[in-house]
Amino acid sequence: MARTISKTANVYTRVDPATKEQAEIILGQLGIPMSNAIGMFLKQVVIQRGMPFEMRLPAAKPVSIGKLTKEQFDAEMQLGMDDIAAGRVISADDVETEMRRLYGE
Repeated sequence: MARTISKTANVYTRVDPATKEQAEIILGQLGIPMSNAIGMFLKQVVIQRGMPFEMRLPAAKPVSIGKLTKEQFDAEMQLGMDDIAAGRVISADDVETEMRRLYGE
């Protein structure tokens, strides 16, 4: 009895619902089914012999208040006060909206 080789293989993954929904909307506008997009990504991994996009750590780490000296803390506070005085401020609502956009609920 001859054995046939499947032309496709299943890939199962878990992703947060908000990311999946956002990706489906964008892919839908591009006319690309989710399964095709995942296949395209995997092909690029093979072609690039790695991730098909740059991966790196942020240029600067967030400031950890517990690791600051009094002088460093005072300097960070002064930077914040200077921003306020210069009008470089963002409302808490805008910050929350951006955080939800970037990181979901």
